[in-house]
Amino acid sequence: MTPLVASAVLLAAVTHAAWNALAHRIRDQLLAFSLVGGGGTLCALALLPFAALPHARAWPYLIASVLIHLAYQYLLMRSFRLGEFGQVYPIARGVAPLAVTVLAALFVGEEPGRWQLAGVLTASAGLGGLALWGIRGHRPNWPALTAAVGTGLTIALYTTVDGVGVRGSGTSLGYVCWLLILQGSVIPAVAIAARRGRLLSELRPFAVRGLLAGALSTAAYGLVLWAQTRADLAPVAALRETSIIAGAAIASLFFKERFGRPRLLAAVVVVGGIGLMLHAG
Repeated sequence: MTPLVASAVLLAAVTHAAWNALAHRIRDQLLAFSLVGGGGTLCALALLPFAALPHARAWPYLIASVLIHLAYQYLLMRSFRLGEFGQVYPIARGVAPLAVTVLAALFVGEEPGRWQLAGVLTASAGLGGLALWGIRGHRPNWPALTAAVGTGLTIALYTTVDGVGVRGSGTSLGYVCWLLILQGSVIPAVAIAARRGRLLSELRPFAVRGLLAGALSTAAYGLVLWAQTRADLAPVAALRETSIIAGAAIASLFFKERFGRPRLLAAVVVVGGIGLMLHAG
């Protein structure tokens, strides 16, 4: 992993935390994810004339990724509805790196080297510590925790599928555009069917915030897909999940959740893991 790739993934991590925070602030999660999906689709349609068509061998991965992304969005909406942002977001994102490491080794043939594995494990330890800190002193909210863990597993699945698909597509921009077009309209269609004539009036107060989240989501995942064509999946996944640190900072600044020494310590451990991964590159 080169410094350029690492910088792109770190930017994606901050952007990802920002759009999740914007979506979480819209209490009606069906409205939130309708706007995110709609915003992403509009961005993809605007970029499509500048993107090549993905190669035929990439389309089975695209279709599989769309289905996994829909499961991910359902579980993410459920976890946001049931739990606090500072609790469910770290768990959802913290599960993914180690799961991607296992999936990439089993199905992609990417066996991490010593430094890379040490970096992934170190970063995952920091992320896991932050996730555990988020549920300290509380009676476990098992439905929210279950949804958050399920979200993390779907993240690992689509990360692996998209990593293989984008490498065979010949165009990371074309791949992300078609991915967003295919999956971005599903939740808005569900909202139209569920809310009927009420939908536009319900969407209007949140339109700017939700569409901005959709644009940020497009940018975040586009950067990740580009990085996956230039580095192994496991370190990209681990580095991407530093969005947890950004999410903790957002929770502290805007949701008035205390950052505290444990989160600071977790951030230091994660940075150490990043250093090991860059050393491996």
